[in-house]
Amino acid sequence: MTPRRFLVVGSGSIARRHIDNLRLFFPGSSVGCVSASGRQLSGADVGVETVRYVSVAEAVKSRPSFAIVASPAPLHGLHAAELLRNDIPVLIEKPLSSSVETLKDQLNVLYENEHRVDIAYNLRNLLAAQKVKTIIESQQLGRIYSVLAEVGQYLPDWRPKSDYRKNVSARKELGGGVLLELSHELDYISWLFGEVERVYCVASTSGALEIDVEDNVDAILNLKSGLIVNLHMDFLQRSPERRCKIIGQNGTVIWDVLHNSIILSSGGRSEELFRDECYDRNDMYMEEIVHFDKVASGNANPKVGLRHALAVLSVVDALHLSSQTKMPVEIGTVE
Repeated sequence: MTPRRFLVVGSGSIARRHIDNLRLFFPGSSVGCVSASGRQLSGADVGVETVRYVSVAEAVKSRPSFAIVASPAPLHGLHAAELLRNDIPVLIEKPLSSSVETLKDQLNVLYENEHRVDIAYNLRNLLAAQKVKTIIESQQLGRIYSVLAEVGQYLPDWRPKSDYRKNVSARKELGGGVLLELSHELDYISWLFGEVERVYCVASTSGALEIDVEDNVDAILNLKSGLIVNLHMDFLQRSPERRCKIIGQNGTVIWDVLHNSIILSSGGRSEELFRDECYDRNDMYMEEIVHFDKVASGNANPKVGLRHALAVLSVVDALHLSSQTKMPVEIGTVE
């Protein structure tokens, strides 16, 4: 394989994962990294083999095949736009930004280049997720009556070797909070069941974690199809949960994301439709790199396009507004 150049913007845990994966999939290639804050990185930060730049402007001179933006969410649009203006395709870590408003100065360049922009909502890469989509599209459940989506994990357990209060997830100015950090749920809800039309949300900060962002959310999502989705998200559960329950005319499906399983219950009987607990979760990160390499070279369409990611961000904005006003909020159209 011919050596190539790649760039990662950001130096946190997800950025370091991308650096490692780029090296795995493109052996012998050059992987560069630039800190989101502009500080000088060390080999201890991102690996001694990583080319370390002090700015995106310096990094683009190396002409990478593509870049991965893994900086804090409020900076995603700024970094992506600078790369795209320099003709570099961009895979953006989720969420697209911290709000639609934050993106207003970059939207034009993003739209102009949307054919080479992808957003890393990679739960879709799980075989179980694809199986659930097949079940729904084949109408195996008949009419779907209701959906319950839940995700929760105790924030201090995410990265036990670091002070969680200093991490992006816990800091408002860096795009933290469960609504942005756990927005995978909002992505897969619209991917599986259709667009969200209206939301009602109660988001709270428990005080138990000493952070300035919401750590507990309960919401009702009204979809354009008429389906109702009940959503719970938190940073508080000591026993991690991530699952989706789909109640249908012919039975109920429970997709357990953490255990990578699907169970169908009907008439007092349960059937395991899928299970693969040995699945290497890094594979879903590798798969998004493999796919985006094709996008960057013009041989594939983005898996999670710009407009879909903007719609997800609009739902996040609406959930925040609903919680603040204590009223249902209609989803605005992003142009």
